Amino acid sequence: MNLCIVGTGYVGLVSAACFAEMGNDVCCVDVNPKIVDNLKHGRIHIYEPGLEELVKRNAAEGRLTFTTSLAEGMAHSLFVFITVGTPCRPDGSCDLGFVYQVAREIGQTMDGYKIVVDKSTVPVGTADEVRALITEELGKRGVVHEFDVVSNPEFLKEGDAVNDFMKPDRVVVGTENVRTGELLKALYSPFARNRDKTIVMGVRSAEMTKYAANCMLATKISFINEISGICELVGADVRDVRNGIGSDQRIGYQFIYPGLGYGGSCFPKDVKALIDTADKIGFEPRLLKAVEDVNNHQKHALSHKIIKFFQDKGGVAGKTLALWGLAFKANTDDVREASSFELIKDLTAQGMKVRAFDPVAGQNARDHFAGNTLLTVVEEQYEALDEAAVLAVVTEWNQFRNPDFLRIKKSLATPAIFDGRNLYNPFLMVDLGLTYYCIGRPDPK
Repeated sequence: MNLCIVGTGYVGLVSAACFAEMGNDVCCVDVNPKIVDNLKHGRIHIYEPGLEELVKRNAAEGRLTFTTSLAEGMAHSLFVFITVGTPCRPDGSCDLGFVYQVAREIGQTMDGYKIVVDKSTVPVGTADEVRALITEELGKRGVVHEFDVVSNPEFLKEGDAVNDFMKPDRVVVGTENVRTGELLKALYSPFARNRDKTIVMGVRSAEMTKYAANCMLATKISFINEISGICELVGADVRDVRNGIGSDQRIGYQFIYPGLGYGGSCFPKDVKALIDTADKIGFEPRLLKAVEDVNNHQKHALSHKIIKFFQDKGGVAGKTLALWGLAFKANTDDVREASSFELIKDLTAQGMKVRAFDPVAGQNARDHFAGNTLLTVVEEQYEALDEAAVLAVVTEWNQFRNPDFLRIKKSLATPAIFDGRNLYNPFLMVDLGLTYYCIGRPDPK
């Protein structure tokens, strides 16, 4: 099949590469000429494991092309996927400006039947707005073309997006048109060889499904983090509690890892957007607001521990923190809503220096904190320890899981580790002579 994918961010580029990998002809459209030129030359502007190889191979074999022209992208395409960004406004609402812009241009450009697929995460009712905008633009041209607008939300995890697309749990398709639903089933059939994974439902139900899924996962994260706070005060170990409740099949182990809260481009934005939707229709989303409040508080959990640790040692001002991890999670360079940024802001605001390392997200952090002279982002993991008083671990990269603890102890002026991801064995840390703070376990005396 011939596809046009508008937008080459995480969702757009992963979708394009994976569709092309299954033999489809895919044309990616982006308004940024530099991004398009880089993609044509095999240079990928985002970090996602396995993506670069897919893009290069399918581009070399002619199935994946790139352009700045929507007309060119749509010329031979039956499907037009909208995968542009929907950033969060300051009030928490979803900014649909890019989606509306694409919808208008589709109406100004289309010359025959098209299936327009909303793959961007959008509030309930957006498909109706997209349909109205396309119809309006067709009317201005004085032409009539049949088209359908479908909701097909993505469920990709950053850091494992290629695998998620190639082996999906489910494919949600929102449409009232039986023929269109069958065409989407055919398009996704190569990704569902062992069983039919396509779930067809109404458009608004599909739009809601995306928000409900992400908000449910965010709720699990905030829940276990709230439990971890209680555990610290009553003398329980949240890791044992997690094992105790996770063994219940009704609960499961996924997304109940205590830490420093959720971040990235999806959960924070989607929780805010669903709260905004509920507020606008007069429904009080009490649980969702609590989820967000717990998460915002949790992002400061480690900085509070560090500040308390130095209270009787002259405070944090003038001292140096070694920080491992800047991305909001492992296997991505995404620093949006990263807990590390809250930690950096909290501590540098009190005069503490931070020497940080991340395998791939360092430059993004440099760009964000360009005016903060107390932050230094280094290129090597153990270089972050130079002149540091203590070490904080914020992102669960594999290379941080079993480091040289004796080297860490020797390098730190005050041999203490603040582990925001519970990566290490507390009893081993004690045996090695390291003071160890983590999440959901009483602090050492």
